Amino acid sequence: MADRLDFQLLSSGLRRMGWLRFWIQTTLSVVVVGVLLFNNLGSSLARNSERALGLGPGLSLTTLAFFFLLYSLWQGWLIVKAGRAINSSARPTRGETSRLLKRGVIVDLLGLVFSSVGYQSLAGALFVQASMQAPGISIGAGVAAMDNYPITSLEMLSVLSNTQVLFAHLLGLIFSLWLLQRIYRTT
Repeated sequence: MADRLDFQLLSSGLRRMGWLRFWIQTTLSVVVVGVLLFNNLGSSLARNSERALGLGPGLSLTTLAFFFLLYSLWQGWLIVKAGRAINSSARPTRGETSRLLKRGVIVDLLGLVFSSVGYQSLAGALFVQASMQAPGISIGAGVAAMDNYPITSLEMLSVLSNTQVLFAHLLGLIFSLWLLQRIYRTT
Protein backbone atom coordinates (compact mmCIF):
# COMPACT_ATOMS: atom_id res chain seq x y z
CA MET A 1 0.00 0.00 0.00
CA ALA A 2 1.39 3.35 -1.01
CA ASP A 3 1.71 6.03 1.61
CA ARG A 4 0.97 9.76 1.35
CA LEU A 5 4.55 10.64 0.36
CA ASP A 6 4.41 8.27 -2.63
CA PHE A 7 1.21 9.92 -3.84
CA GLN A 8 2.72 13.38 -3.41
CA LEU A 9 5.84 12.40 -5.37
CA LEU A 10 3.74 10.78 -8.10
CA SER A 11 1.46 13.81 -8.24
CA SER A 12 4.40 16.18 -8.46
CA GLY A 13 6.06 14.10 -11.18
CA LEU A 14 2.88 13.83 -13.25
CA ARG A 15 2.20 17.55 -12.99
CA ARG A 16 5.78 18.54 -13.82
CA MET A 17 6.11 16.18 -16.78
CA GLY A 18 2.59 16.99 -17.94
CA TRP A 19 3.35 20.72 -17.95
CA LEU A 20 6.69 20.16 -19.63
CA ARG A 21 5.07 18.03 -22.33
CA PHE A 22 2.20 20.49 -22.74
CA TRP A 23 4.38 23.57 -23.15
CA ILE A 24 6.96 21.96 -25.43
CA GLN A 25 4.23 20.62 -27.69
CA THR A 26 2.40 23.96 -27.57
CA THR A 27 5.53 25.81 -28.65
CA LEU A 28 6.19 23.38 -31.46
CA SER A 29 2.55 23.50 -32.58
CA VAL A 30 2.67 27.31 -32.75
CA VAL A 31 5.73 27.00 -34.98
CA VAL A 32 3.93 24.42 -37.14
CA VAL A 33 0.80 26.57 -37.49
CA GLY A 34 2.91 29.59 -38.41
CA VAL A 35 4.89 27.67 -40.99
CA LEU A 36 1.81 25.95 -42.49
CA LEU A 37 -0.07 29.26 -42.74
CA PHE A 38 2.95 31.01 -44.21
CA ASN A 39 3.41 28.13 -46.63
CA ASN A 40 -0.23 28.22 -47.73
CA LEU A 41 -0.29 32.00 -48.09
CA GLY A 42 3.14 32.15 -49.70
CA SER A 43 2.48 29.38 -52.18
CA SER A 44 -0.78 30.99 -53.28
CA LEU A 45 1.07 34.26 -53.85
CA ALA A 46 4.03 32.66 -55.63
CA ARG A 47 4.16 33.02 -59.39
CA ASN A 48 4.93 29.41 -60.15
CA SER A 49 3.07 27.61 -57.39
CA GLU A 50 1.90 24.88 -59.78
CA ARG A 51 5.47 23.67 -60.27
CA ALA A 52 5.78 22.47 -56.68
CA LEU A 53 5.52 18.85 -57.72
CA GLY A 54 3.69 16.60 -55.30
CA LEU A 55 3.94 18.65 -52.12
CA GLY A 56 0.17 18.48 -51.59
CA PRO A 57 -0.01 14.96 -50.11
CA GLY A 58 2.92 15.65 -47.79
CA LEU A 59 1.36 18.88 -46.55
CA SER A 60 -2.01 17.14 -46.11
CA LEU A 61 -0.41 14.44 -43.98
CA THR A 62 1.48 17.09 -42.02
CA THR A 63 -1.81 18.88 -41.35
CA LEU A 64 -3.41 15.61 -40.26
CA ALA A 65 -0.47 14.94 -37.94
CA PHE A 66 -0.95 18.49 -36.60
CA PHE A 67 -4.56 17.67 -35.68
CA PHE A 68 -3.27 14.63 -33.80
CA LEU A 69 -0.84 17.02 -32.08
CA LEU A 70 -3.76 19.18 -30.95
CA TYR A 71 -5.39 16.09 -29.43
CA SER A 72 -2.05 15.24 -27.82
CA LEU A 73 -1.98 18.73 -26.30
CA TRP A 74 -5.37 18.08 -24.76
CA GLN A 75 -4.04 14.77 -23.42
CA GLY A 76 -1.11 16.66 -21.87
CA TRP A 77 -3.56 18.95 -20.10
CA LEU A 78 -5.48 15.90 -18.82
CA ILE A 79 -2.21 14.48 -17.47
CA VAL A 80 -1.71 17.68 -15.47
CA LYS A 81 -5.26 17.41 -14.14
CA ALA A 82 -4.68 13.76 -13.22
CA GLY A 83 -1.50 14.76 -11.40
CA ARG A 84 -3.46 17.30 -9.38
CA ALA A 85 -6.18 14.76 -8.63
CA ILE A 86 -3.69 12.17 -7.36
CA ASN A 87 -2.73 14.50 -4.52
CA SER A 88 -6.38 15.07 -3.53
CA SER A 89 -8.88 12.86 -1.78
CA ALA A 90 -10.65 11.98 -5.07
CA ARG A 91 -7.63 10.39 -6.66
CA PRO A 92 -7.99 8.39 -9.87
CA THR A 93 -7.05 4.75 -9.88
CA ARG A 94 -3.86 3.46 -11.41
CA GLY A 95 -5.93 1.96 -14.22
CA GLU A 96 -7.63 5.27 -15.06
CA THR A 97 -4.33 7.11 -15.10
CA SER A 98 -2.63 4.44 -17.19
CA ARG A 99 -5.53 4.48 -19.70
CA LEU A 100 -5.05 8.23 -20.03
CA LEU A 101 -1.34 7.80 -20.66
CA LYS A 102 -1.89 4.90 -23.07
CA ARG A 103 -4.30 7.05 -25.08
CA GLY A 104 -1.53 9.64 -25.28
CA VAL A 105 0.91 6.98 -26.47
CA ILE A 106 -1.50 5.82 -29.19
CA VAL A 107 -2.19 9.38 -30.36
CA ASP A 108 1.50 10.20 -30.49
CA LEU A 109 2.23 6.97 -32.38
CA LEU A 110 -0.48 7.80 -34.93
CA GLY A 111 0.93 11.31 -35.25
CA LEU A 112 4.40 9.86 -35.78
CA VAL A 113 3.10 7.55 -38.50
CA PHE A 114 1.28 10.30 -40.39
CA SER A 115 4.12 12.78 -40.07
CA SER A 116 6.69 10.16 -41.13
CA VAL A 117 4.69 9.26 -44.23
CA GLY A 118 4.21 12.97 -44.91
CA TYR A 119 7.93 13.53 -44.53
CA GLN A 120 8.65 10.76 -47.03
CA SER A 121 6.18 12.33 -49.44
CA LEU A 122 7.74 15.78 -49.06
CA ALA A 123 11.29 14.46 -49.36
CA GLY A 124 10.36 12.41 -52.41
CA ALA A 125 8.76 15.39 -54.13
CA LEU A 126 11.76 17.58 -53.39
CA PHE A 127 14.12 14.85 -54.61
CA VAL A 128 12.25 14.65 -57.91
CA GLN A 129 12.39 18.43 -58.18
CA ALA A 130 16.09 18.51 -57.36
CA SER A 131 16.84 15.77 -59.87
CA MET A 132 15.25 17.85 -62.62
CA GLN A 133 17.64 20.74 -62.00
CA ALA A 134 20.30 21.42 -64.55
CA PRO A 135 23.84 21.42 -63.18
CA GLY A 136 25.57 24.76 -62.83
CA ILE A 137 24.27 28.28 -62.45
CA SER A 138 22.39 29.98 -65.23
CA ILE A 139 22.86 33.73 -64.89
CA GLY A 140 20.80 35.95 -67.13
CA ALA A 141 19.11 33.06 -68.88
CA GLY A 142 15.68 34.63 -68.43
CA VAL A 143 12.83 32.23 -69.18
CA ALA A 144 15.17 29.29 -69.64
CA ALA A 145 16.16 29.59 -65.97
CA MET A 146 12.61 28.67 -64.98
CA ASP A 147 13.09 25.26 -66.55
CA ASN A 148 15.70 24.62 -63.85
CA TYR A 149 13.03 24.06 -61.12
CA PRO A 150 14.95 25.49 -58.17
CA ILE A 151 13.81 24.41 -54.72
CA THR A 152 12.34 27.46 -53.01
CA SER A 153 12.33 28.46 -49.37
CA LEU A 154 8.58 27.82 -49.18
CA GLU A 155 9.16 24.21 -50.12
CA MET A 156 11.83 23.90 -47.46
CA LEU A 157 9.42 25.45 -44.94
CA SER A 158 6.99 22.63 -45.66
CA VAL A 159 9.68 20.14 -44.67
CA LEU A 160 10.41 22.21 -41.56
CA SER A 161 6.76 22.16 -40.46
CA ASN A 162 6.67 18.40 -40.89
CA THR A 163 9.86 18.00 -38.89
CA GLN A 164 8.41 20.09 -36.06
CA VAL A 165 5.26 17.93 -35.91
CA LEU A 166 7.40 14.79 -35.96
CA PHE A 167 9.56 16.09 -33.12
CA ALA A 168 6.55 17.16 -31.03
CA HIS A 169 4.98 13.70 -31.31
CA LEU A 170 8.29 12.04 -30.50
CA LEU A 171 8.66 14.12 -27.33
CA GLY A 172 5.05 13.42 -26.36
CA LEU A 173 5.67 9.71 -26.82
CA ILE A 174 8.82 9.82 -24.69
CA PHE A 175 7.06 11.71 -21.88
CA SER A 176 4.05 9.37 -21.96
CA LEU A 177 6.19 6.25 -21.85
CA TRP A 178 8.25 7.65 -18.98
CA LEU A 179 5.11 8.53 -17.03
CA LEU A 180 3.64 5.09 -17.67
CA GLN A 181 6.82 3.53 -16.36
CA ARG A 182 6.64 5.84 -13.34
CA ILE A 183 3.07 4.79 -12.54
CA TYR A 184 3.88 1.08 -12.65
CA ARG A 185 7.20 1.36 -10.83
CA THR A 186 7.29 -0.69 -7.67
CA THR A 187 8.96 0.73 -4.61
